[in-house]
Amino acid sequence: MNRDRDPAGRPRNARPRDALGRPLDPADGPASGVAGTDRIPDDLVITGAEAAVLADRLLRDGRPFHAHEVLEAAWKSGPAGERDLWQGLAQIAVGLTHARRGNARGAVALLSRGAERARGYQAGAGSQDEASIDDEGSQRAVGRPASPFGMNVAVFLAAADDLAARIERDGLDRIPPADLSPGLLADAP
Repeated sequence: MNRDRDPAGRPRNARPRDALGRPLDPADGPASGVAGTDRIPDDLVITGAEAAVLADRLLRDGRPFHAHEVLEAAWKSGPAGERDLWQGLAQIAVGLTHARRGNARGAVALLSRGAERARGYQAGAGSQDEASIDDEGSQRAVGRPASPFGMNVAVFLAAADDLAARIERDGLDRIPPADLSPGLLADAP
């Protein structure tokens, strides 16, 4: 079977997808009249500020799969020192996707894993390139901004932790849909 590939030969998934990122039937191509949702381009290059705004909008609109793709693009095109932040936020978005798809176990695992990774970024854990030398010549981690790119990361991570605990305790049936659409920006437009 021939697959769509990027210029480097990596496979792309050009199939249309529904609002939760599930691939639609291949028979549902453009001529079928079935419309998928707009896709995030595979080769998206985006700044941290742009990613924060777009991911926030997608999360609030109940499209966490698409927010994940934006956050993934930010980690791939951003500086290495921000990788844990973007990866953690992307994992939380995938956890929200699992919750919306009815997969409680996957939701809990990814919400928790993503929050842990993003907290590692916030704590300043990172490579030696991100450390500074104090007056005695010892290395120490450089602290990170509390609200990078206007995101209220602490509130977002607390929401992810709370949601994971509630899903684990009560299952998905008792979670209001609004709780599956947390905002990422400190001051949403």
